[in-house]
Amino acid sequence: LKKSHPRPRAGRKPSARPSSPGWLWDSIGRFGGRDIRRRTVLPLLSPELLMLKVKDTLRSTVYLSFDGRVIKTYHGPDAASRYATEVTVLRYLEERGCPFVPRLLSENPVLLQIVTTNCGQRVEHLDSERLHSLFAELEAFGVRHDDQDARNVTYRKSDGRFCIIDFEFA
Repeated sequence: LKKSHPRPRAGRKPSARPSSPGWLWDSIGRFGGRDIRRRTVLPLLSPELLMLKVKDTLRSTVYLSFDGRVIKTYHGPDAASRYATEVTVLRYLEERGCPFVPRLLSENPVLLQIVTTNCGQRVEHLDSERLHSLFAELEAFGVRHDDQDARNVTYRKSDGRFCIIDFEFA
């Protein structure tokens, strides 16, 4: 019987074989003119293993990576428009030095995905006066947030600052 894939030769780098997904074949030497190989199971890495899912709705999925980045992927109706709006607003606020919004680290228009800095933990309760003053402070930078709710406010312990997130409808 002829095998569909050639055997790896000694001294070659490990390679994944198409016939065996999830396995890594590694030549570890020769004995009696034959390759001695071992196979290692490759873990199937999913975002849930590497990051904490903090939001999963019809409009977006948000992951928090263990190094402090926030990865947001847009989907659903008007995903491209909402992605473009958030990218534009975050760039605008960064240019003006707004200290209480996330910084845009990277963007991927093909995947409709952005990566931002983490602005702390979500706030459970915030009195209406404080909420109003926080969004009024944002308007001083020239941006009106169209979803002025406590779910879009976080608290950053490092400097004791309330921050505003989620600018897809700004």
